[in-house]
Amino acid sequence: MNANHRILVAGVGNIFFGDDAFGGEVIRELADSPLPEGVNAVDFGTRSYDLAYAIMDGYGATILVDITSKGEPPGTLYLMELNPEEIAKQEQKMPDGHSLDPVQVLRLVYSLGGQITRLYLVGCEPAVLEREDGEIGLSDVVRAAVPEAVEMIKRVIGKLSPGSTPGGIASPRSVVSEAEDVAQ
Repeated sequence: MNANHRILVAGVGNIFFGDDAFGGEVIRELADSPLPEGVNAVDFGTRSYDLAYAIMDGYGATILVDITSKGEPPGTLYLMELNPEEIAKQEQKMPDGHSLDPVQVLRLVYSLGGQITRLYLVGCEPAVLEREDGEIGLSDVVRAAVPEAVEMIKRVIGKLSPGSTPGGIASPRSVVSEAEDVAQ
């Protein structure tokens, strides 16, 4: 398959921080669906270096799946097409191999000579990031958003696949935004 048609769907987040496990949960549900040839869905958790090297493996598009705080009600989904070059220019921090900051991952890709063609973020407004009882798992409202996020990703994949027509890939519940929103 042509590299321009390969798509990486990357779940990110920490399962020990409540709704931060959203990306991994979406990837698990997406893995239960048949995916087109050339689409790889991987839960990267907090492994920033692994994600950076995966992005550099010749994908025509990358879809990041993570929580995104923008002040909307918990469970709100966002679909953003991002400008990776603008994100990579944001404030510099040292990459940390034990946490995943999308800005640092993109900066690492560029510093290693990699390129990012198209970049999307499917995000969900979190409700709970830390639980006093130490329980692991998503809040009910974020868990309820997982199937819709899977469908949103499938629509994006469909629009990016060969033979599709360009156009609006955002669902009615999503918010389309600019690159600086990914740093939140």
